[in-house]
Amino acid sequence: MIVLLLFLICVILLFDSNMRIVTTEYELFYDTLPRLFDGFRITALSDIHSVTFGKDNEKLIAKVKATQPDIIAITGDFVDGYVDKVPAEEQLRRAESLVRALTSIAPVFYITGNHEWASGYPMELITTLQDNDVTVLRNRYVSFEKGGASIIIAGTDDRNGPVGMKKPRAFIESIYEQEVNPFVVLLEHRNDNLDLYSSLGVPLILCGHAHGGMVRLPFTDGLVGPARELFPTFTSGVYSQGNTNMVVSRGLGNHTGAPRFLNNPHLVVAVLRRS
Repeated sequence: MIVLLLFLICVILLFDSNMRIVTTEYELFYDTLPRLFDGFRITALSDIHSVTFGKDNEKLIAKVKATQPDIIAITGDFVDGYVDKVPAEEQLRRAESLVRALTSIAPVFYITGNHEWASGYPMELITTLQDNDVTVLRNRYVSFEKGGASIIIAGTDDRNGPVGMKKPRAFIESIYEQEVNPFVVLLEHRNDNLDLYSSLGVPLILCGHAHGGMVRLPFTDGLVGPARELFPTFTSGVYSQGNTNMVVSRGLGNHTGAPRFLNNPHLVVAVLRRS
C-alpha cells in the first residue's frame, strides 16, 4: 500500500509538473526608470517548443491575459527543432494562432532561440509573426513610448543565427551611442551573459533556455542544464549583478523527452518600479 501510494503521488506530481502553468511576478526597482513607467508590466513567454495548453492554447492565453501585461515578450524557442515530432506546417499554424490571440491582449515582441535556427524554417516563422503584428527584434531595438517618456525594448538574435551578425557587445554599445540615457529592456534567449550585460549597464534582461533545470529538487537551482550539465546555475528567477537584473523563465514547453518534475510550465511577469 505504501509503494502504491508513493507511485500515485509521483504520477500526480508528474502530471501537475507538465500541465499546470505557474505565474511568477517579480518587482524590480530602478532609480533610472522613467517615472511614467512605474508599474509597467512585461509578461514573458519562453521555450514554448510548440506546446499547447488546451484547445488552441486557450489555457495559456487566459493565463497571459490575467497578468494584465503592458507588453508581451516571447524570448525564443517558440517552435521546436525536432520537426519529426510536430511537422513544420502544424508548428507554424500553432504559432500563428497563439500570436493572433496575444496581440489582441498587448503589443508582442519576439526574438529567436536556438531551436528556431535548428528547425529549418526560421524565416517562415519570422514572416508569419510579422504578418500578425509581432515586432521581431533581430539585433535591433525600438523605443516604446508612454506619455512622452520612453524605454528601449531590444532583442538579440540567438548565437546560432546567421554568420556575420552583430555581436551582443557591439549591439548594446550601439544603443548607448545612439540614445541619450536609455533604459534598456533586453530580450535574449540564453541565460549565460549576465557578466557581459552587467558590465555594459543594461538594467534588465529577460531570458529562458534552461527549462528550469528540468527537475527541481529542494535546495537546487535545477538538476540538468541545457548542455546536460548537472546542477546548472541561472535556471529560474532573478539574478542580480551590479545594477543589472536578469530574469530567467523556466519556460513552457519541453523538447528533451524527459518529463519535468516539480518544475511547472512558467510564465514570468516583470513589474518595473521607480525606486
